[in-house]
Amino acid sequence: MYDLDPEFHFGLLDWKPEAGSHSVWPDIRTHIPSYPGGLNLQHSIEYWLTLDLLASEFDDNPNNRVVIRVKNSSEADLIFVPFFSSLSYNRFSKVNPHQKKSNNKVLQAKLVKFLTAQKEWKRSGGKDHIVMAHHPNSLLNARMQLWPAMFILADFGRYPLNIANVDKDVIAPYKHVIKSYVNDSSDFDSRKTLLYFQGAIYRKDGGYARQELYYLLRDEKDVHFSFGSVKKDGVNKASQGMHSSKFCLNIAGDTPSSNRLFDAIASHCVPVIISDSIELPYEDVLDYSQFCVFVRTSDAIKKKFLINLIRSIKKEEWTKMWQKLKEIEPLFEFQYPSKERDAVQMIWHSVASKVSAIKMKVNKSRRFSHFPPRRERGLRTIPVPNNFW
Repeated sequence: MYDLDPEFHFGLLDWKPEAGSHSVWPDIRTHIPSYPGGLNLQHSIEYWLTLDLLASEFDDNPNNRVVIRVKNSSEADLIFVPFFSSLSYNRFSKVNPHQKKSNNKVLQAKLVKFLTAQKEWKRSGGKDHIVMAHHPNSLLNARMQLWPAMFILADFGRYPLNIANVDKDVIAPYKHVIKSYVNDSSDFDSRKTLLYFQGAIYRKDGGYARQELYYLLRDEKDVHFSFGSVKKDGVNKASQGMHSSKFCLNIAGDTPSSNRLFDAIASHCVPVIISDSIELPYEDVLDYSQFCVFVRTSDAIKKKFLINLIRSIKKEEWTKMWQKLKEIEPLFEFQYPSKERDAVQMIWHSVASKVSAIKMKVNKSRRFSHFPPRRERGLRTIPVPNNFW
């Protein structure tokens, strides 16, 4: 992990080293800077992963960890870039009257300049670097220059395939915002609401289905479909609503994914996913069909199709999915210190699964690295006559 200046990470949380100290990191054994709450939290993976790497230096039993930080980059499988890009976007993307560029853009430019000058980046062309950009709008300016790196993202909704794709990059879960359902003793009969959705209804891009479904479902007596936000006790109301519902809608919005899926998992409310382009965390080891219902958008917006499908899922089938939700919920919990098979460790497992492919790409790129270009070896090329073809 690069020892980047605090302005790229904990400095964004208003942390400063003590006077006279040259450390760029807080001493997490005595004080951990807090991450801002509200919707900021949903993209806070940068915070949890960085904390976990810092903690690995103090771990008494490093063999039990998925990753450890090493000081010599030649010993590292991957190079971690600790830029809190989502927080930078959320807090500093607006331009103040006295600025030409936002602080978010300034930091991205500084990051690109720093990384591309490092011997580690030059050695691999950036292929073995990890860059976090979980908020869909984070790293907007730098992503085109840092694309060889492995991105950790929420989805691929705002990326061209040549910049980000499932072969190269890792999809990480959002941190759920609503309260976990602790000691859940509910059942099919006690959850009175059949289908629940609360959020922004009118969205652009792929989110047109929300508006269509609102008109199709708003008059169903056991369906809750309404506008909602985090303001005015919105989180508590959403928690109560999801905890008392059998199924929770996860519909594509401005991007294919949303925090709503992970709120539903934390609520043990069976997710109904209507998002044709969604990519899901850990899907190489997790079968989402065991605890989610997937519906194509073209089917979902047909009159009565969705509500009839949901009503056809009876108590026994629902209970199996509900029990599976309770089983897999810990895989989506972010915490410090991290624990085996929590969200932090699962993301690291996903990252680790890419290492072999990255090493192969890097090794292939070095095949001719020991040979100077042809012109430097004193060879000349023979011009091709214009009429050769």
